[in-house]
Amino acid sequence: METRKDCPIRLTGSRAWRTYFGGKLLEEFHGAKTGEDGHFPEEWIASLVEARNAGREELTEGLSMLADRPSVSLKELIESDPAGYLGEEHAAQLGETLGVLVKLIDSAERLAVQVHPDKEKARELFHSEYGKTECWHILGGREIQVEKPYVYLGFRPGVTPEHWKDCFLRQDIKAILECLHRFEIQEGDTILIEGGVPHAIGAGCFLVEIQEPSDYTIRVERVTPSGYKVADSMCHQGLGFEKMFECFHYENYSEEEAKKRWFIPAKVLEEEGKNRRIRLVGYEETPCFCMDMIEIKDVMSLKQNGCSAVYVLEGGGKLLLEERNGVQEAAGREKVWQEEVKKGDQFFLPAGIQALQWKAEDGSCLKLIQCFGPELGHSV
Repeated sequence: METRKDCPIRLTGSRAWRTYFGGKLLEEFHGAKTGEDGHFPEEWIASLVEARNAGREELTEGLSMLADRPSVSLKELIESDPAGYLGEEHAAQLGETLGVLVKLIDSAERLAVQVHPDKEKARELFHSEYGKTECWHILGGREIQVEKPYVYLGFRPGVTPEHWKDCFLRQDIKAILECLHRFEIQEGDTILIEGGVPHAIGAGCFLVEIQEPSDYTIRVERVTPSGYKVADSMCHQGLGFEKMFECFHYENYSEEEAKKRWFIPAKVLEEEGKNRRIRLVGYEETPCFCMDMIEIKDVMSLKQNGCSAVYVLEGGGKLLLEERNGVQEAAGREKVWQEEVKKGDQFFLPAGIQALQWKAEDGSCLKLIQCFGPELGHSV
C-alpha cells in the first residue's frame, strides 16, 4: 500500500533509552493516572535517527513508525522517494533526511554535563554533515527535592581548557558545575544551545527539544547523579578522552551575556481572530531549524512551504484536507482527507500538501508545535 504524498502521515511515538531517569510526566501526558520514572525519559518525534546507546546496539530505538503500517519506519518511507515526500529542493540539498529531530523530554534528575559537536567538528571527528545544535522550549516541570526546574549552560568567566580538563580528570563534580551558569527556568522559556556549548538539563524539566538530527553526546561525568556508571564510549563517543575536549567552545560569558545570547523571546507571527502562530526559534537565531507554537480556538488554515512535523500538545479537534492542491472539484469540494486529533498525536506533513485546516473542539484550545528543518540555500 502506497502512502500518499499529498496527505498528512500519522506517526507512532517512539521512546528512547537514556542514561538518566525520567519519563513520569510523559506517562501522565499520555493519560496514565500515575506515571513512573525510568530509563525512557524521551519521546522522539518524526525521527529518522536511531539512538546511540552502548550495549543496546542490536535494538532499534528512536525511529518513528507509520501508524497505519507499524512495521514501516518514516525513514524507510522517505528513502523510497525523497523528492516526493520532502520536496525536490529539500532533497537536492539535504538528501534523504528531514535535517531535524524533535523530542519531548522529562528529567527526574539532572543530566550529566555534556556537549555536542558543532558542524565543523562533526565533519572532522564523526564524518557527519550534522552536529547537534539544539533548542529547548519549556512546557512545564516539577519540583524535585524542593528544587525548582533549572538548566546549566555555558562557561562562566575565568574557565580555561586546562581547568576544565583537570576537573574532568579528578571527577570533581562540584567544580565541574561551578564552571557553568545555572539558570532557573519556567514555562514558556526558549533556550538555544549551540554546538560546542557545555550544558545540562536539570531535574524537573519538561520540555520540547528541536535539534540537528544526530546523537553525538560527549559527557564529562563518569557516573550520573543517580549512580549509573557511564561507559567510556558513552563519554567520548569513540574519540578517546583526549580528543573529546576538542568539541568544546571555550568562550566565557557573564550571566547577563549568556542569557542575552541564548534565551530567545517569543514572537507573534500571525494573529487571526482567536488563533495565533508564535515563533519560538527561527532562522535568524540559527540556520539549523525553525519551531513554531500554534494556538487554535476555532478554525485555522496552515499553509505549507516544504515539509514539516506537527505534534499536538493540548486539546483536540479535527485535521482537514478538503481540496487537492487547492483546486475545487467540479462536483463541489471533495473531502480528500480528515482525521480526529488529540493531545499526543504526531504527524509528518509532506511537502506536497498545499494547505490544511485545523479545527478545535468547541470550547477548547488546540495547541500544536510545528517544526521545520534547516534553512534551504544556507551554507555552513
